[in-house]
Formats: sequence, structure tokens, C-alpha cells
Amino acid sequence: MAERLAASLLPAASPSPSPSARRATVAAAAAASFPSPCSARTGLRLRSRQPLLSQKAAGRGRGVRVVRCMAASDAAQLKGAREDIKELLKTTYCHPILVRLGWHDSGTYDKNIEEWPQRGGADGSLRFDAELSHGANAGLINALKLIQPIKDKYPGITYADLFQLASATAIEEAGGPKIPMKYGRVDVTAAEQCPPEGRLPDAGPHDPAEHLREVFYRMGLDDKEIVALSGAHTLGRARPDRSGWGKPETKYTKDGPGEPGGQSWTVEWLKFDNSYFKDMKFLSQLPSEEQKEQDLLVLPTDAALFEDPSFKVYAEKYAEDQEAFFKDYAEAHAKLSDLGAKFDPPEGFSLDDDMSAAPADEKTEEAISFVAAAPPPVAPEPEPEPAAEPTPEPVAAAVATATSDDNNGAAPQLEPFVAAKYSYGKRELSESMKQKIRAEYEGFGGSPDKPMQSNYFLNIMILIAGLAFLTSLVGN
Repeated sequence: MAERLAASLLPAASPSPSPSARRATVAAAAAASFPSPCSARTGLRLRSRQPLLSQKAAGRGRGVRVVRCMAASDAAQLKGAREDIKELLKTTYCHPILVRLGWHDSGTYDKNIEEWPQRGGADGSLRFDAELSHGANAGLINALKLIQPIKDKYPGITYADLFQLASATAIEEAGGPKIPMKYGRVDVTAAEQCPPEGRLPDAGPHDPAEHLREVFYRMGLDDKEIVALSGAHTLGRARPDRSGWGKPETKYTKDGPGEPGGQSWTVEWLKFDNSYFKDMKFLSQLPSEEQKEQDLLVLPTDAALFEDPSFKVYAEKYAEDQEAFFKDYAEAHAKLSDLGAKFDPPEGFSLDDDMSAAPADEKTEEAISFVAAAPPPVAPEPEPEPAAEPTPEPVAAAVATATSDDNNGAAPQLEPFVAAKYSYGKRELSESMKQKIRAEYEGFGGSPDKPMQSNYFLNIMILIAGLAFLTSLVGN
């Protein structure tokens, strides 16, 4: 089953980085293994459009063809996927396994290997059965099943970006810090590009502290980052049928939420805080036999954080200072998520960049083009266009197509009442008359911010006509 799932995740390959491949969706990821020949605007996926010539020149049939570049992932689709991940978390409580998915994709990185993708890291290779079947990845096929519908909905993003987006979003939605993420990771395209087994940490090595250093030093991480990242055990449970560790259930996990069972490191195992360090500090002082009787899990690598002198400095600090833990964790998580990745554009891009200052055309397309034709006639200088309003962050792909014409679904803004607009001819009303009209206007139910339900001046005319009629009756 895992083999069939992995096969379904494999993007179609393209033999060379042709112009058509650069215009295709990122799902055709073979072209992404070649460096992009143009500098894409940060955070944008670029689409083909009409040549930047006047319509008159274009109508002469000169055969001008414009080829544009695009980033590995589409920023708008990534934002839509992020909102869908948030909804997934609310209904399935899958925060821990999504964190693990991102970590295990990037945690195979070897800093001593320069070539991509042989060096491992965040490249989407975990979707292949060749890597998914590694012992340390037991149970992660369930994470792929959860995340695949989102990938199907947003084909313009890479698996490498999606795995890391899901991991960071799960931390933030569980109450953790905002992770300073960047995106644009390129996917590997074949199972043969997966890293060998044995690069991920083992929970019960002979020398836990040295084993942690061996694994994380190979990735380029230091002792502070090892301890900070270990704090993510505040989320989740260990299951004996997957990892061989933990109890089948405890009083904290027997009723869920989500699938019941397993043994957690903390009491509130879906809340990201520094309780892991507080609990480990207490439990690590107990004899190993007493630790096994507890409802909270203590792995040998957990106990090492308070036994090793260097690790202990940071573990003690995080147990006392959650703000310091959040700061160091966010930096370490962002660093881990970038390990081994190849970015397109090379500098990556952030989903939180402020694009409001860019002209309207630059928000959706790259200004640089490659014209495959004879030198075109010089286009007349276009008239300046008014700057567009910033595009709101989409909740799903459909929202990304909203325009300023429909206010993105928002209610139309009502025009405030201005008395001077009702002046006769070009003559300006006096201030006292303005105030009188305003008082009468508000007396009939209007306000400076809300128009009346009926025509104000029509009501005045009806009132005058009524008074005239009554006067004529009295006179008769």
C-alpha cells in the first residue's frame, strides 16, 4: 500500500529545462532540478502573459514569444495550503505526526556531502516507499494520507515545502512560537534519490548523549539546538506498535483526543509549551525502574538532557524560562527545515513578506522576460496605472482569484453624509444650515456613516405638501 501511495505522489518527469517546462506547474518537478535562469520575484509563482508590447505592435504578427520563470512553489497556493492545514489540525489533532513528517524529511541531511540530493535533507524524498519504509519512519504513511488531499488541491507547491509548512503550522497552532520559515524547496523526482537508512536518531542508544551529538552534529546543529528541538516532545505520544517505546495507553491518552492510546511525554500533549522540560527535570531524577511506572514517558535520550553537563545548562534554562525556549526553538526549527534543501529562487521566499509596495503587475508576474524573436519595435511608454490594493491572504485557492471589483466578498463601503453635496447649484450652504440639515437628516434615521432607508428630500416634499393641504382645509 505504501508503494502504491508513494508511486501516486511521484511527479511527472521532464527530460530538460525547456521553456514549456518552466511555464508548467511545479508538479513537473524534474525541470526544477536545473538552476533557474532568471531571478524570480520573491514569493511569487510566475505565469505567462501577453508580451510587454503595445497591442498595436502585437497585432502586426511579429511572432514575439515571451518565456517566464517561476519559483519552485506558488506563494498563493502555499498560503491556501496553510489554511487547509489549520482546518485539518482542528478536526484530526494530528499536530505531532505532522511535526515528525517535516523533521524526518529534513533530518537525513549530511553536511559532509555537498551534492544535492545525495546530501539528504528537506527535499520531499520521504514520500517514496524506499525512505518511508525506514525503521525510524514507522507510522508516517498516516501523515502522508492526511496531507495528500491538500497536495492534490494545490498542485503548484512541492512536497518538500508542504512537509515543512505542515510541521511549522502544527507547532504554531498548538500554541508554540512563530517559526521564521522560508519556502521554494525543490523536490527530488525518483526513489533512487532517497538517502540511505540510519541517518535519523535512535531513541535508545548505548550512549544517548553522544548519539544525539553524532546525529545532530552531522546535520550542523549544536548542543543548544539539540536541547531546544528536543522540547518538541511536549507534543505527541510514543506507541509500542510503531516505535517499540511507551505504553499502549495511559490515563492521559486513553480517551484521545484523536486516536486514543500511546504514552505521552507531557500531560497536555497537544499543547506546545515548556512543560516537557519541567516534567523531564522531575522524572529524570527518579530511578529508571520508577520512571517506567510513571504515566509520562522518559526515553534515554530525554533523560540525557539533564544528565549531560552541556545539555543540562539549556534544559534547566528552558524549564524556568518559556520565552527563552520559544525563541531558541523557533530558530532551531527554521534551521532544521532548511537543511539540505535546494531553493528556487536560491534565496527562498517568505509567506509573510509585505508585497503591498509592488506595482499591481509585479505582484502576479515577473517583470523580466526573455523575448525569442528579432528586436521588437519600441513600445510606447504606458500610462501609469493606479496602484492596486494589497491582495488579502487567501484561505483556499479560489480566494486567490478575487479582485478589487468584488471587494473580495466584503460588504460595500457606504458613503458618509456630506451636507455640502446637497447645496443648491454651486452655492455653498452656511454652517448653520449644514448643521440644521444634518440634525433633520439624523432625525429621520440617517447618520454620517449610514444612508437612510428612504429618500430624505422626498420625505421633506411630502411633509410640505401635507402641511399645504392641511392649511387649505383650515382656510376653507
